[in-house]
Formats: sequence, C-alpha cells, structure tokens
Amino acid sequence: MAIHPIEFRYGSPEMKAIWEEKRRLRALLEVEAALSKAEAEFGLIPYDAAERIDMAKDEVELSRVKEIEAEIDHDLMAVVLALTEKAGDAGRWVHFGATSYDIVDTALAMLLRDSADLIVERLHDLEKILLDLSNRTKDLVCVGRTHGQIAVPTTYGMRFALWAVEVERHIERLGEVRGRIAVGKMSGAVGTGAPLGEYAIEIESRVMEILGLEPARVSNQVIQRDRHAEFVFALANIATTLDKICTTLRNLQRSEIAEVSEAFGKRQVGSSTMPHKRNPIKSEQVCGLARIVRAMVEPALLNNTLWDERDLTNSSSERVIFPESCILTDHLIVLACRILEGLEFHHDRIEANLNLMKGLDMAESVMIALTRKGMGRQDAHELVRQLSIEAVERDVEFRDVLVGDARVRGYLDEEEIDRALDHRSYVGVAGRRVRGVVEGE
Repeated sequence: MAIHPIEFRYGSPEMKAIWEEKRRLRALLEVEAALSKAEAEFGLIPYDAAERIDMAKDEVELSRVKEIEAEIDHDLMAVVLALTEKAGDAGRWVHFGATSYDIVDTALAMLLRDSADLIVERLHDLEKILLDLSNRTKDLVCVGRTHGQIAVPTTYGMRFALWAVEVERHIERLGEVRGRIAVGKMSGAVGTGAPLGEYAIEIESRVMEILGLEPARVSNQVIQRDRHAEFVFALANIATTLDKICTTLRNLQRSEIAEVSEAFGKRQVGSSTMPHKRNPIKSEQVCGLARIVRAMVEPALLNNTLWDERDLTNSSSERVIFPESCILTDHLIVLACRILEGLEFHHDRIEANLNLMKGLDMAESVMIALTRKGMGRQDAHELVRQLSIEAVERDVEFRDVLVGDARVRGYLDEEEIDRALDHRSYVGVAGRRVRGVVEGE
C-alpha cells in the first residue's frame, strides 16, 4: 500500500529508478564484485573465485536479502550472505577485508553520481527554455518592481535571462560537487585498510576505477559527510531558485496584475466551489516542495558530526535525505520546465500596468533628463519629488504636471518631456544584456 506521496504523486520515473530498492541492491552487489576482482588482481583471492562472485551478483534476489535481514537484523550482512549463497565455494571470499560502509558508502557514491548527472541534464533543459523565453521577450517592456512597488521599466527578457544565468551557475556548482561525492572507500573499520594488507591503497584505487569513482584520500569507517552535506545544499539551492521563479510567476498571475498565467487545460478545475478560478497550482507546488528540500540541509550537516571513527546516527536519516532530496529536486525542475513552456503572456495587462502610475514610474527618467540639460542632480530630484506628490494629490497624469511647471519648462520642451516619459526608451542596455546571455557572451 502506497503511503509516501513520492510513491504515487511526485517524482520522475528516471530518478525514482536510481533510488529504487532493487537498484540500491544492485549497486551494493556491484561494489562487492569489484572488490573481489581487485583483490584477485593483487593476489588476495583466487581469480576463479572473483569470477564466480561477479556472476553470482546477478542471481541475488531482493526477497532473499530481506528474509535474511529479518533473521539477523543487519541489512548489509544480509546482502553478503545472500551473495555468499549464490557464489558456491567462492562464497568464502565474499566481502573479504571489507567493512559494511566500505560497501554502503561506495554504492551510495554511485547513486549520488547518477542522480547528479540526471539533475544536470534537467537543468540544461531548464536553461534552454529560459534562454528561449528570454530571446522571445527581449523587447517586451514591462513594469519593474522593487519592494513590491512599481519602479522603472524592465523587460521580460531581462527576467528570464537573470534566471537562465542563475541556472547556469547551478550547473557549474553541481558539476563541482559531483566530483566530491563520486568518491568511494575500501579502507576497513577505522580507515587503516589493515585487512587488505600492504596493497590496501592499490586495491581501493582499483575498485574505484572499476566503478567509475575516485578513491577517498583518507577516511575512517565512513566517507566524511561534508561531501554529502554540500550535495544536499546544492539541491536546496536549486530548489530555492525554482521557488523564486515560481513565486514571481504566482505574483504576476495575481488578479490585480494578471500579466502572465500558467497554462490551463480545457477541462481543468481551479476550485471545487469557485468555478471561475484559474489558480497557479503548479507554481505553488514548486514553492511548497522547495521547503521540504531545504529542510534536508540541517540533518545533512549534522550527519558530519559523528563520534570518533563513526557512529550510526547518520544512517537512518540518510535513508530519507538522499532519495527524497534527489527525487523532489528532479521533480521540481521537471515541473518548472512544464510551467515555463506553457506560460501565457497577457499583453493587454502588461501594457495596462505600464500605464497604471500615470507616468509617475518615469520620475527617474525625468530627473535624469533635467540633470543632463543643466539642472543640478539633487535639485532635479527634489523638484521631481514635489511634482510627483502634486500629481498624486491632484490625481492627474504626471505629464500634465510637468508640462505646466515653469521650472521644468525652463529645461525641457514638450517633446523632451514625452521622450522622458516613454517606457520603451528607458530600458537602457536591457536588449544587449539579453543578447549577451542568449549568445553565451
């Protein structure tokens, strides 16, 4: 019976496949087989034993592992015994010289590596969508807002470009973190490698080479959890960017603003009681689940403060932290891509909001124009501030106040005032910024 929403509501098949129980078992068995192969190459066990163990790893069933675990209450030893059963005489060499977390941490590195690769792939998809939107809307002038208030104009292209470059940084960060989490160990109970003898370092390196990982330079019984905490933080950082994007889209879909909206299916229902509703439910889901991913950061950090050469406090929480943070982050990126691909622009509302302030949002532009024509910058600021208040109190167009003020007319004629009040002439180098981002400059 499904209980957790990840089982039936959230997550892509691709990411779930990485963390599925059978895949984790396969990873553990692959590490055991790689260890046997490396040990055979260095003369610790017979070659034919390593070959038999490698074949036996494909014969182990999850159901049998669970039966054994129910009897002995040790999950990794249950894997070892199940593999031993299938390996016949070679079973005596299974897990030779290893401790549980040699196998567990190395297998975990494989799962984290594969998860990072999939998330990077998703981020590239998201970046491409944002770049396309940025290019398409590079000349779409709109209201800019600071402190929740209308500021000076910007463009939608600038917004999408800003997000695209942020996603690009996440790709770079995750690439760096991948190198620090794709690390395994084969160094025994306290990290000395004593059971493997004089070739412990070489055997460890060979195991990691077989598995496509790097060996830890030094470890105790576990790989140090600063690596894993950094990875979880990277996911939380990604989730926060998606939260930011979707919070912006939700605000822009507010009835009072209504500049954009999520795609809405012909038979989609917005509310069980209000038939007119078109709620931004996908964006809200992104914002809600981002909170869960961020919540994983603290336990991931605490898992690095283990006693001495290690204790077991990290184990139980990591069974939740890693699959949930990976599956939910992947889900959020996929969902954000769907939202952005289907985003609808309401150009009439974009234009209406540009004119909502009756020209007051162009006060900075007027101040700059006055200064360029010879008025002191501070004097221009004070004059425009006073005239802005007058326009609000009289509830008239800002242009009317400017044209009727002798102090302004001493510097600017009507054509120059109109030019200063033109939203589309006051977006600076926004177009160049967007082109630079889209073209990768």
